[in-house]
Amino acid sequence: MAINLRRIRHDKQLTQEELADRADLSARYIGAIERADVSASVTVLGQIADALGIEPAELVTKSG
Repeated sequence: MAINLRRIRHDKQLTQEELADRADLSARYIGAIERADVSASVTVLGQIADALGIEPAELVTKSG
């Protein structure tokens, strides 16, 4: 999920702060998820996906 989140966020040209604001989360938490320091709950996964305008599965599906 960490790699997909960072890739999708960059594709959409969003900073961690902008994504955090859209998802009603802290930028520190977004950073921790991207570094795989923490695992996101299903609820948070949904918030992030909504903020990015994608389906939650896109965050957890192996890319490549």
